[in-house]
Amino acid sequence: MFRKRIIVIFLTLLLAGAGSVLYFNATPKDKLVKVLPNNGPRVDQQEFRRTLDNLLETSITEGNRIELLKNGEVFYPRKLEAIAAAESSITMETYEFWGEEVAWEFAEALMERAKAGVKVHFIADYIGSVNADNGIWEKMEEAGVEVVRWRRPSWYQSGRFNHRTHRKLLVIDGKLGYTGGANTADPWKGSPETGGYRDNHFELEGPIVGYLQATFLENWLSATGELLLGEAYFPELEAKGDLDAQMVISSPREGSKRIRLLFLLAIGAANDHLRIAAAYFYPDMQVKEALLAARERGVTIDILKPGEGGEDDWVRYASRNRWGDLLQAGVRIHEYHPVMYHAKAIMVDEEWSTIGSANFDNRSFRINDEANVNVFDAGFTRMMNEQFDADLETAELVTLESWQARTWRERMIGWLGNAIGPHL
Repeated sequence: MFRKRIIVIFLTLLLAGAGSVLYFNATPKDKLVKVLPNNGPRVDQQEFRRTLDNLLETSITEGNRIELLKNGEVFYPRKLEAIAAAESSITMETYEFWGEEVAWEFAEALMERAKAGVKVHFIADYIGSVNADNGIWEKMEEAGVEVVRWRRPSWYQSGRFNHRTHRKLLVIDGKLGYTGGANTADPWKGSPETGGYRDNHFELEGPIVGYLQATFLENWLSATGELLLGEAYFPELEAKGDLDAQMVISSPREGSKRIRLLFLLAIGAANDHLRIAAAYFYPDMQVKEALLAARERGVTIDILKPGEGGEDDWVRYASRNRWGDLLQAGVRIHEYHPVMYHAKAIMVDEEWSTIGSANFDNRSFRINDEANVNVFDAGFTRMMNEQFDADLETAELVTLESWQARTWRERMIGWLGNAIGPHL
C-alpha cells in the first residue's frame, strides 16, 4: 500500500510539473497596453506618422508600388510567374502549405529554380504544413531548396507547439515582394464563384521590399543561425511608385506585441470611419474598450468577418458571445457567407490602411509571428474601401435582435471557447 501511495504521489508531481512546463512555455510574457490611446493623433497628421515610426521601431519608406491581387485565381499565377523569373534568390515563408495542387505547384516551381542555381530558402510552419505530402520535403531538399519546418514541437520546448509563424512572405531577387492573407494550400485556389476562399494578396516593389526580406531573415536566422547577405538578398532598391509604406512585425519572442499596439493606435486615431476585415474577430477586453471609445467619439465602425461554415463553431460562438455591448453601441458586424472570408485589413478615415497576415484576435495579438504593411495613402485606402464595400454586398448584417436570439447551445459552446481562448 505504501509503495502504491509513493507511485501515486510521484505521478501526481510529474503531471503537475509537466502541466507547469506546458503552461509557462505556451503562454508568452505580456507587455500589453492597458491604458487606451483614445486621444492620440489622427491618421492625417504628421504626429501619427512619427508615432508609428518610433513606437513600432521601423521606418516609413517612400517610393513604393503596391498592387492588390484578389483571390487565388490571380495571386497564385502571379507568384508562380515571379518565382519562374527569379535569377539570384527566392525567400518564402508561409503558415499553411499542403494540398494535391497548390503546394505541389509551388514546390515544383521552387525546385526548378534551385536546380537552375538560384538560392532558394523556404520556411513552412510545422503545424500549418503537417498535412503536406511527406514526400514533398525530401524532393525539395534533394533539388537544392533549403527547407525549415518552423517550430517542430518538442517535449522540452512545449511552447513551440503554440507559437506559430503566421506570416506570408515571398521575395524574389530581393526586389519583388508579396504578402497578404493567403496561405499556400488548395482552399485558396480559384475564386469564391468556384468555391475558393475570398482573400487578398499584394505585390510590392520599392524600398519596402527590403523590410519584407529582413522580416523573412529574422526567422531564418532564428531557425538556422545563418545570415543571408549580399546583393542577391539586399540589392539597391529604387523608387517604383508614390506610396509611403511601413513594415510592422510582431512575435511572442520579444514580447512587445507590436500588432496589438498597432491596432490600438489605429483605433485611437480614427475620427470618422473605421473598417476592419478579418478572418478571425476575437478582440480582448482592452481592444473592445477601444472600439467602444471610438463609437463614443462618433466613429462609424464596420467589421467584416466569416459567417457560418467559415470558422470552427467554437471560435465563432466564442467571438459572438462578446458582441453584445459592441452591437448596442452601434458597431456594425457583417458576416460573409458565400465561402470562407480570409482577407485581413484595417482602413481608417479614408487616409490610412494596414494589410498583411494579422487577424483581429488573440493569436495575432500575442502568440503568432505576424507581418503587416502600413500604407499612408488616401488613394490606396480608397481602393481598399471599395473592395470592402464589394464584399459587403454578399455579407449579412448581424442585428442586436438576432444576436440576442442565440440558442443555448451556441451560448454554451461560446462560453467554453472563451474559457480557453486567451491561450489559443
